[in-house]
Amino acid sequence: MGSDSDLPRLEKGLALLAELDIPFEARVLSAHRTPGPLVEFVSAAEASGAQVFICAAGGAAHLAGVVAAHTDKPVLGIPMDNPPLGGLDALLATVQMPGGVPVATFGVGSGGPANAALFAARLLALGDAELAGRLAAWRADQADAVAAKDARLQERLGS
Repeated sequence: MGSDSDLPRLEKGLALLAELDIPFEARVLSAHRTPGPLVEFVSAAEASGAQVFICAAGGAAHLAGVVAAHTDKPVLGIPMDNPPLGGLDALLATVQMPGGVPVATFGVGSGGPANAALFAARLLALGDAELAGRLAAWRADQADAVAAKDARLQERLGS
């Protein structure tokens, strides 16, 4: 993440990774303030077996782009909804990458971190049958939760 102020908004995504038993490392690294350590981290993470990078940044939001410039692994970008532009600046900086430097960009707001974590899980599950099973079970649990909410609503409305 580009700043520790992003952590509270990223916690749902981190919790999903943990729930799905996906090992991860979370760091505060800035594309602008700590470019050297950022590049060193990407190299070390790849050497340690990292398969996907999830980057969250607000404002100029060049974190995902810098990571994508230094790896051939998938890079998932989460634009953070910081003031004064509510994340529009971060969204545009993350999604408008030049050809040849791809970043998969997720939504601004609370859904972005969760969707990035789930997308990373789907990528990793392509080569991991056990993870694919955990992901399928998680999705089934989500469907069951929605069905239970609908049943409560129908009961409340007398339908």
